[in-house]
Amino acid sequence: QRIRLAAQLGSNLQGVCYVLDEPTIGLHPRDNQVLLNALQNLSDKGNTLVVVEHDEDTIRRADHIIDIGPGAGKRGGTLVAQGTVRDVMQTEGSQTGRYLLHAMLHPLQMRRPVDEAAATEVPPAEPRALSALEGISKSVSASLKKNKAKLQPAPVQETPVQTWLTVNNATLHNLHDVTAAVPLSRLVAVTGVSGSGKSTLARDVLLANVQMGVAKRSTRAGRDALDAGEKIHWTGCQSVTGFEGIDRVLEVDQTPIGKTPRSCPATYIGFWDVIRKLFADTLEARARGYAANRFSFNTGDGRCPSCEGQGIRTVAMSFLPDVKVLCETCRGTRFNPETLAVTWRGKNIGDILQMEVDEAVDFFAAMPNIGHPLQLLKDVGLGYLTLGQPSPTLSGGEAQRIKLVTELSKVRDDITRRGQKPPHTLYVLDEPTVGLHMADVEKLIRVLHRLVDGGHSVVVIEHDLDVIAEADWVIDLGPDGGDAGGRVVAAATPEDVVKLGTHTGVALADVLARQA
Repeated sequence: QRIRLAAQLGSNLQGVCYVLDEPTIGLHPRDNQVLLNALQNLSDKGNTLVVVEHDEDTIRRADHIIDIGPGAGKRGGTLVAQGTVRDVMQTEGSQTGRYLLHAMLHPLQMRRPVDEAAATEVPPAEPRALSALEGISKSVSASLKKNKAKLQPAPVQETPVQTWLTVNNATLHNLHDVTAAVPLSRLVAVTGVSGSGKSTLARDVLLANVQMGVAKRSTRAGRDALDAGEKIHWTGCQSVTGFEGIDRVLEVDQTPIGKTPRSCPATYIGFWDVIRKLFADTLEARARGYAANRFSFNTGDGRCPSCEGQGIRTVAMSFLPDVKVLCETCRGTRFNPETLAVTWRGKNIGDILQMEVDEAVDFFAAMPNIGHPLQLLKDVGLGYLTLGQPSPTLSGGEAQRIKLVTELSKVRDDITRRGQKPPHTLYVLDEPTVGLHMADVEKLIRVLHRLVDGGHSVVVIEHDLDVIAEADWVIDLGPDGGDAGGRVVAAATPEDVVKLGTHTGVALADVLARQA
């Protein structure tokens, strides 16, 4: 999209309407300013730009804002506000206006301490004034000095961390002999300008090698081999140390949670089996001889024979794309009439599938096995989804949050098993805020904190300043992209990154200086 935009900048066209869908995705705040200046140039030439965007800087630079809402899904689709930034901020009921008017204050909770003396030493970056060509104006440089003076140390918990996961001498792609230390049981942000090597370090080196090491130690034969002196063949680095205390490694990405309409949030998270058993235990089901498998829409005699439990039918249109229509037999309920005759608290199994999460939280409040994951879905901002919403209709951000809820529900399960130490999981997330509104970003941050509070380690590759400001530790790569990047320019708390004056520190200064 940005390459096409660059081509348009070179042409002197006028009177063109450009439509851009989230052009700031994957951009560092420094690069954001460069992009916004380019868009302004197109506008100044006499063109119209319609931009779908969640980025605060882009919204504030817009001449006219159209805010759709007030909620998501069935609760959205109406015009909440339109006009200038001031108009939107003064509109009651606009979540966008509320977050523009009252930005998030950091930190949301006490910062977890990091024993910096135990970290691999990184040469401090030389603070320098960034030029306007790099996307930093003179006014921003002036405000940086003012905000550094405002900066207060964040409140910190008492016990420092002692365990570190260290990547030694990474040279993959554009990494220049990078050694980076990640504090475990902490929220860690990997930052840097676009192309600086963040994904290479966090995913291709850290994630891949820790997965290899944990897999090796998970078997008795592997542990014996390591104890006997066998070396692991590391990828893209000299070695990785400190992974021995990690039991699981998981990348939580935005890939779909299922490819067929039979997959839905209830089946993916796992509480659908509990609901099926609930219906099977009713007097009506017992009288009819129905077991739990009767209430499955994937197999068995209970599902609708016409659509085979999908709730929709696909109509082949020969030379045109196939059309999906509501099943005429079951009207989207997925089950046959005999199965739907069984009810629990006045609802049949089809009604449960079509129930929104917000309604289901109250409906199943007395049943923790079902109510807890439902409450988690509500907490991450997915209260508008239906329990049986087909997975292919979910966005990448929705799919990612459902995966996080699945993991959070496991945290509770681990804690409730007395006498067992919960497995320590390393979660790696690559830009989880992509496509998220500011209100959803705050909910995501709280979910990440809950994972860390549950005893796990979270590494987030991120450009979003609100997420970076909440991190316990920041690994900032740079100083620029491509060959000019691939080095650790800062490894410190967010406040110390600001003091170092890196590109990320410059952008972070305003966010940390916010006051109520």
